[in-house]
Amino acid sequence: MRLRKRPGVREEMATYPKLVPMNGPDHKGNWRAFFGNDNPIHIELGTGKGNFITTLAEQNPDINFFGVELHEEVLIQAVKKAEEKGLTNISFLWINVNDLEDYFASGEVNRIYLNFSDPWPKKRHAKRRLTDRSFLSKYKNVLNPDGYIQLKTDNETLFEYSLNEFAHEMFLLSGITLDLHKSEYAEGNVMTEYEAKFVERGMRIYRCLAAHPMQLMAIAHGKK
Repeated sequence: MRLRKRPGVREEMATYPKLVPMNGPDHKGNWRAFFGNDNPIHIELGTGKGNFITTLAEQNPDINFFGVELHEEVLIQAVKKAEEKGLTNISFLWINVNDLEDYFASGEVNRIYLNFSDPWPKKRHAKRRLTDRSFLSKYKNVLNPDGYIQLKTDNETLFEYSLNEFAHEMFLLSGITLDLHKSEYAEGNVMTEYEAKFVERGMRIYRCLAAHPMQLMAIAHGKK
């Protein structure tokens, strides 16, 4: 779906300096000072209209959240949700995921959420998938060694591809389910806007956790 550019969105975004910091790289390695606390950092890549990330921020005031989104037409809706809820433990980065390492230092992030990312179904576009090994190497760098990625998708092919890419990059896989809403992991699950629509249609949701490869190494050396 092609997004329609709405005039004035960029200017409107600038009226939320705390929620949408335009000097993000200046805070690299020091985001906890930006929030004024030492809480863990969780980020969602491709936050869309923000239902998922703002709900998590409401439920977890002791965690700092980031929503990363490239398209300002949907990002502004997420920003407004956070503003209306009065959230102080969330911010948004209006960036391309490719630039993630310009905004977060090594080990600065505790958790990454990938929710219903574009599956890029054509094989020639595989490297654009957010679970391609080229992206996973970036995530490994910014993730804390005790951190992990949570993936949810409605696309079986993307899920299979992602499991293989996680394995290739030595992530430790767990919590795998081929039907999230009929599994033990359904309790406490926060849905995105897309997920709610898919569930209403009776579609299966695939989900897994991928822990930082350092955790696999720790197990191999008997430290876990």
